[in-house]
Amino acid sequence: MNEKIVNGLKRFGSARLIISLFFIVLLVITYVMDLSFGATVSDVLVRWCMNFVLVLAMVPSVLSGCGLNFASTLGISCGLLGGVLSIEFGFTGLLSLIMAGIIGCVFAVLIGALYGKLLNYIKGSEMMIATYVGFAFVSLMCIVWVFLPITNDTLRLAMGGGVRLNVELSATFGHMLNDFLPVKVGSITIPLGFMLVCAAFALLLGLFLNSRTGRMMRVAGENPKFAQALDISVNKNRILGTMLSTMISAIGILFYAQSYGFLQLYTAPLKMSFLAVAAVLIGGATTRKASIGNVVLGTLLFNGILATSTPVANALAPDSNLAEIVRIIVSNGIIVYALTKIKREV
Repeated sequence: MNEKIVNGLKRFGSARLIISLFFIVLLVITYVMDLSFGATVSDVLVRWCMNFVLVLAMVPSVLSGCGLNFASTLGISCGLLGGVLSIEFGFTGLLSLIMAGIIGCVFAVLIGALYGKLLNYIKGSEMMIATYVGFAFVSLMCIVWVFLPITNDTLRLAMGGGVRLNVELSATFGHMLNDFLPVKVGSITIPLGFMLVCAAFALLLGLFLNSRTGRMMRVAGENPKFAQALDISVNKNRILGTMLSTMISAIGILFYAQSYGFLQLYTAPLKMSFLAVAAVLIGGATTRKASIGNVVLGTLLFNGILATSTPVANALAPDSNLAEIVRIIVSNGIIVYALTKIKREV
């Protein structure tokens, strides 16, 4: 039994074990110091759901052999464009969220296909090039937001043309998934509906990965030479993985935005890919292997620590800006850890 436990801990990894224990310690401190434990846990669960699909977008990119998608901002920008156009066309309620997803996915398929073709020309340097592509596309979208012909007053800048920096969603799909089938357990509110929707997306991706097409994509990513021997097109499957990753990112940003209550445009998405990459790596993924389980664990740990560290820091130093300092240190520290893991895996 002891040998099984030791082997299990080795597979889990010392780094993830330390981060998990740190998260548990923060929860215990929150409970002992009576820092609104129920509200904190509820916030952790909401953050987990609102970031889950964004992190899930890393899986097809990794499994197709393109590495971690540092250019997920392409899909994020497509999703934001879908959200803006959905509001501009006058859709409201659940229909506005559905149409935003459909429009965003249409753009994501086109952008993802072009980006996939680019990655086929630069095999071996995907993640480095992806960072620059993502930054450049966000800058390009800044020009799009300025010149987009918008007539809806909730979108348009007060001074004239162009889209606002932050688009408020209370009249459309703001908090729609957060308020879907919430369950109250004591002082903790569980966003059950939101969790079920995220689980459905994870299930759909899992079914695809276990389909014939998904298995071919995984073979092409794991062993390109073996895939060529089986007459499997490596380049086509890399494009497929990139398109899937871009589409999932487009949907993920809409889930994030509805929970946050705003569409944040212009340079707001610039570094969101780093957060998603860090989360999936903390969950145990590498640059060549990733699973839905890695997404579940990594998203929980990354966002859980961010959510719990802030109230603890506020309690320890109530008259200072320590909470914001701790948040920056923790978030960037986790990202640094994740990037060092990437270096070891290359």
